[in-house]
Amino acid sequence: MSVAKICSLVVSILMLWIICPISATATTFTSWNIEWLSSSPSAKFSESHRSATDVQKLNQHFIKTKSEVLAFQEVNDPQIIGDVVGSDYQLFFSDRSQRSNRYLQFDDINQYTGFAVKRGIPTSDPVDFPLDTQSGSKLRFATYIVLYPNSEQPIHALSVHLKARCAGAYRNDRHCKTLKSQGGVLNKWIKEREHQNQAYVILGDFNHNLSYSGDWLWQSITKSTNASLATQLTSADCKVRSRKQPNKTHQFRSLIDHIIVSDKLTASNVQQVTFNTNQVLSYHLSDHCPIQAIIK
Repeated sequence: MSVAKICSLVVSILMLWIICPISATATTFTSWNIEWLSSSPSAKFSESHRSATDVQKLNQHFIKTKSEVLAFQEVNDPQIIGDVVGSDYQLFFSDRSQRSNRYLQFDDINQYTGFAVKRGIPTSDPVDFPLDTQSGSKLRFATYIVLYPNSEQPIHALSVHLKARCAGAYRNDRHCKTLKSQGGVLNKWIKEREHQNQAYVILGDFNHNLSYSGDWLWQSITKSTNASLATQLTSADCKVRSRKQPNKTHQFRSLIDHIIVSDKLTASNVQQVTFNTNQVLSYHLSDHCPIQAIIK
């Protein structure tokens, strides 16, 4: 082949790359509150008691999600979440679980946040931070990791579990005040990511309906940012066992588990991965269904 033809071929390849650039790798992110998941159940919380079959069913449901990144909440220890996700995942637990942070832990059982990341996805583990600003709080740490799923850009990710008992309109009580404060902490983190020109995703149990039109917590979290709510139009299809009538199911009217993404990312196929009704009534699964999105 002549030099002229070689040069022409190189120019054609470069032009094709410019017109049709290589797309970023799509990664399946899932968030799941697994309800008092522990290998050492507590006498104080009946929800923490599970049989080996219950854990097996949780594992089977996790496999259905086909997750590459799982943000989990309400997990007490690495052993039990390892049984749920299997050995193909590396685990990143809240820094609150570390031995040096014993003063931030409860004696019998803890609800930690964290991540399970498919082995092969390079991941770094920056220092986590508390969402509660109250002195000595033992709750609500955001687990923070950075993923490198492709050569395009790293993704900064948080697994969060926010304050309960303020799911809707703002009330002037301690629950809503704490939740509002946590929203402000997340807002600062988002602003820092955007200031650094970094892509980010926040997943977890917000204990609040962020998708309500004009929602006050959503405005607090995203004030002066370009964040978007991937779960804005996602329907609440999850059915769980009714606490009042254990032989029946209960379906929540709105989502409290959400996924927030930066404007550098796109989210598609956002959905809850729902339980089979028969399994809900036959086994102890969770009072939350996994929610997930394909992000790139």
